[in-house]
Amino acid sequence: MYAGLLRVAAGTGSPLRIFPGSSDGRARPPPFPDSEGGREVKSGTHRRARDLETLSATVMDPSIHALELLGVFLSAAAWLCSLATTLMSTWLTLSTELLSTESYQLGLWETCVVQELGILECRPYDGLLGLPQDITLARVFMCLALSSGLLGLLLAIPGMHVINSCRGQLEDLRCKRGMKVAGGTLCLVAGILGLVPVSYIAHITVLRFFDETMPDMVPRWEFGDALFCGWTAGFLHLVAGTLLLASCFCLQRDNCITPVPIPVGTVQPSWTHIKTKTEYV
Repeated sequence: MYAGLLRVAAGTGSPLRIFPGSSDGRARPPPFPDSEGGREVKSGTHRRARDLETLSATVMDPSIHALELLGVFLSAAAWLCSLATTLMSTWLTLSTELLSTESYQLGLWETCVVQELGILECRPYDGLLGLPQDITLARVFMCLALSSGLLGLLLAIPGMHVINSCRGQLEDLRCKRGMKVAGGTLCLVAGILGLVPVSYIAHITVLRFFDETMPDMVPRWEFGDALFCGWTAGFLHLVAGTLLLASCFCLQRDNCITPVPIPVGTVQPSWTHIKTKTEYV
């Protein structure tokens, strides 16, 4: 039988195909993909549709843009207030009735004397070892607050969707969200670090002011402008971090509750039915 088949193939000039498992020589098409292949196509289509929905919601939602702009603006203002608080020499002020023409100011880096004619004379501290404990702690905390606040601001600016820092793909969108979350978290940390030294020095000042063991004629330190500036900076940092994090969580919630249509894709077979002509002798 095989010899006859070879002669027939040689006479026709066409190659002979012998398919295993087929008695009549016809090609059997491969089986269609199973349900797992269909589910893969559907899941891929679902992910693509959801990605497009995420990109469009991010670009077109004005409320998220407003939260981002407000958060970055407040973060920059809070950092400037923290810098001013660190450099100001008016953390505590003191004035006496004996010398009404002079008043004293105490800061983190220097002490100043203000005379009646407005002449300001400042003198820096002699060394680190002779500093009071509250001044040393305030220096450390304020420097940490400035560092974390500046880093958070630098991360939040490129993480804004109004800044064209990425190409608009989904991976870049996730990178922007991660940068914005990191920036908001650092703003919260900067706010806490800035409020701790200001509140601690204010607490010590209040205790010393109402100390009954000291005579009434001894002058006492009072709150200066730097303390109020520090409280403002810490509050603004906390609000800025909350707004930045809220913009991320609002975007994630909107994407989760938005219905996304899932188009059902049809699976086309990769093999077609092939017919061959064979003759038996």
